[in-house]
Amino acid sequence: MTATTDSAPPQAEKRPLARRLAGANTLWIALVLLALIVVFAIIDPSGILNVTNLQYLLIETSVLLVLSVGMTFVIVTSGIDLSVGTVLVFSGVASALTMNALSGGDSTNAGWGVIAVGGVVAVGSGALWGVVNGLLIAKARIPALIVTLGSFGAALGAAELLTGGSDVRSVPTALGKALGSGTSFGGIPNMVLLAAVVAAIGAWLLATTRFGRYTYAIGSNEVAAQRTGVGVTRHLVLVYALSGLLSGLAGFMSLAYFTTTTLTSHSTDNLNAIAGTVLGGTSLFGGVGSVIGTVIGVFIPAVLNKGFVIIGVSPFWQPIAVAIVLVAAVWFDQARRRARNQR
Repeated sequence: MTATTDSAPPQAEKRPLARRLAGANTLWIALVLLALIVVFAIIDPSGILNVTNLQYLLIETSVLLVLSVGMTFVIVTSGIDLSVGTVLVFSGVASALTMNALSGGDSTNAGWGVIAVGGVVAVGSGALWGVVNGLLIAKARIPALIVTLGSFGAALGAAELLTGGSDVRSVPTALGKALGSGTSFGGIPNMVLLAAVVAAIGAWLLATTRFGRYTYAIGSNEVAAQRTGVGVTRHLVLVYALSGLLSGLAGFMSLAYFTTTTLTSHSTDNLNAIAGTVLGGTSLFGGVGSVIGTVIGVFIPAVLNKGFVIIGVSPFWQPIAVAIVLVAAVWFDQARRRARNQR
């Protein structure tokens, strides 16, 4: 029942360091990312390695990284969550409307008390969507694909009903300055720091805790996990709640960065989060994956997109390149599984 991963639990077989590194998904993913950076740096040395471009690359990837951390837990359980992008939108709308209501209709000059309440509402509303998804999947036994596809439409529809289909543009200036464009520790954007903290906590939770071990166990063999005493239903609800909670946090980060809700700008965030997670070595079949791999995987399409812009390649080629890399990653995962099963 124990999963065999590049970030497997401590009980994993002890092997020489060189063999473990050679067989680790994370190492190969990191080499692919490094190769992309080197190629773009050779083509335009002052482009991809430019400090300003790197800073914007990190900021633009922060929201997607937070979504992808939650997606990693879901996919490791052999599930899927197509609703993260629209839950992000709904959470941002709920937060913005709450801050406006507490500020008498215009939260532009709102203080940190109002902002804190807005943050709690964003995270809480996202977690609530996740709990609903988890209950329908784990207790009602409805396939995750159907449940989260339904939530994908329902969350966006609810956001549009709350706003009348128009973005909320009254957002606290202090929030935008502190989180959206603020920097700390020698110029590191606060958005990046927050995403890094989320990734670090996610990596610790998945790789070293009982919660992480149960997540791997359910993805490896749900029936066996149930027989050994794992509360599968409860755990799946918690995993989807975590995905929703991080979607809510991503919605609050997006609100801070753009200083407006973005109803129409996140329609592909779910697919991008899945792509980054799978590119990071998390298997769609469950039981295999790591948050560290996801962090690297998220940057592969980001570097491709930024590199294409810098060297002047048509933006229409960007999704094609990402699709090719994604299909190659899934093929590689399947090839490894077949080779392992034939031993």
